[in-house]
Amino acid sequence: MNIAGFQKLTLIDYPGKLATTVFTVGCSFRCPFCHNPELVDRGSWNVEQDSKEKEFFKFLKMRRGTLDGVCITGGEPTIQPDIIDFIKKIKKMGFAVKLDTNGTRPDVLRKIIREKLVDFIAMDIKNHPGKYDKTTATKGDIDRIKLSVELIRNSGIDYEFRTTVVPGLHVKEDFKKIAKWLKGAKSYWLQRYRQSKILDPTLPSRVIKDKTLDLEKILENLTPHFENVGIRE
Repeated sequence: MNIAGFQKLTLIDYPGKLATTVFTVGCSFRCPFCHNPELVDRGSWNVEQDSKEKEFFKFLKMRRGTLDGVCITGGEPTIQPDIIDFIKKIKKMGFAVKLDTNGTRPDVLRKIIREKLVDFIAMDIKNHPGKYDKTTATKGDIDRIKLSVELIRNSGIDYEFRTTVVPGLHVKEDFKKIAKWLKGAKSYWLQRYRQSKILDPTLPSRVIKDKTLDLEKILENLTPHFENVGIRE
């Protein structure tokens, strides 16, 4: 398993649970606003992965009865060839598992869902289907994204969809199209973009500039379309 490291305690990554967050290396997207740019390129990591994995499971063993769950994030966890075995090892230790995904591997998601390996799935919705490639800076297969959405919605597993709102990459009208696409979903969150370390440091001057978006106003328009909707700061 290609692990960059893990955060020993999080109160926010896994809703309602005390958890640890493990970060996988490598991603199938190149979103310029990615706030974990060091995790995007697998080739930039020259660490002994076996020792990283052993360290992680040693930590989990010591935290049995203290922590409730594990959040697996990245990067994109589903591109890891051994992700299913990795999740099984965590579940065998008695922890609940939350998976963060961008939805590019519906084949992997289908196996995970079918085998009931996770307890919560959070999928990033980068934009409405017509602007996915522009937002992710990647030529992708939108049908795979749509399939992942449907698999998650019909999984019987607790889930949420979420979008990091980046002025310039997103406009108000985009969220009308997202609402139409995801209408009836259990939970949808707007995540406020914060200027920090990102994959493309030219984004603020090149795209965002002085643009702003009123998330509260967007939220008002979204509320009728979802069971639960909100803003994360």
